[in-house]
Amino acid sequence: MAPRAIWKGQLSIGAVSCGVALYAAATTVDRTHFHVVNATTGNRVRRVFVDEVTGKTVPRDQQEKGYEISKGSYVVLSAEEMAAAVPEADKSLEVKAFLTCAEVETVYFDKPYFMTPAEEADEEAFGVIREGLRKENVAALAQTVLFRRLRTVVIRARGCGLMANTLHFDYEVQPAAEAFKTVSSKRITGEMLTLAKHIIDTRRGSFDPSQFDDRYDAALAELVRIKAEGGTIKAPKRKSPEKIVDLMEALRASAGADKSAKPRSVRKPKRSAG
Repeated sequence: MAPRAIWKGQLSIGAVSCGVALYAAATTVDRTHFHVVNATTGNRVRRVFVDEVTGKTVPRDQQEKGYEISKGSYVVLSAEEMAAAVPEADKSLEVKAFLTCAEVETVYFDKPYFMTPAEEADEEAFGVIREGLRKENVAALAQTVLFRRLRTVVIRARGCGLMANTLHFDYEVQPAAEAFKTVSSKRITGEMLTLAKHIIDTRRGSFDPSQFDDRYDAALAELVRIKAEGGTIKAPKRKSPEKIVDLMEALRASAGADKSAKPRSVRKPKRSAG
């Protein structure tokens, strides 16, 4: 099935503009998904909303959004009132600035999208924008309304198209200083650093996402297959990780280990067509 554009609009850089379409670049649709079922009857369980005081089911047309201002006290907003907060969407993706591709910290990256020309007539202007970004090795920083929110988007050249990533807002990103405040900044020198550099140099490689398997999802799919065929599932025996007693000896052992050894990949079994 051909991918379906999830958004279409106009990409504008000054007086240059072209129609563009966004396609989801990542999806979890192929993961092993489960429903909640009644273990006694085997029937699927449906979620319902109940009033926490009366215990009665609340129909969908009586459900509203509430912001808690004090314990048990809410400011209630209707769907119509919340719609008033949605920014006006003019389908315009206006570039505000250009920056080096490495300038945006990865912690700000949210969701990735592929960007293409919306129509055949947009291809020439799209190509000019793409090749300009590629030649200057820069990314474009733009803003538009996506899914009811004004979003900042960073756009980079990728192959014959463009790659667009929505960015987290600054208030959504936690300050690194809070997480690192108890981490020692002591400098590592001497043989320890030399061994660490040696280990890194002898294990250099390139990023190949096809070599990384979702072992948990593969294991779940295998469990489903076994149970569907009437088999019995036995809990595996797991080894506890060994504690490092002597860091120097551990570094020396790692530096002298077989460099060609690679972890065994676990491939996800294919599901049956039925």
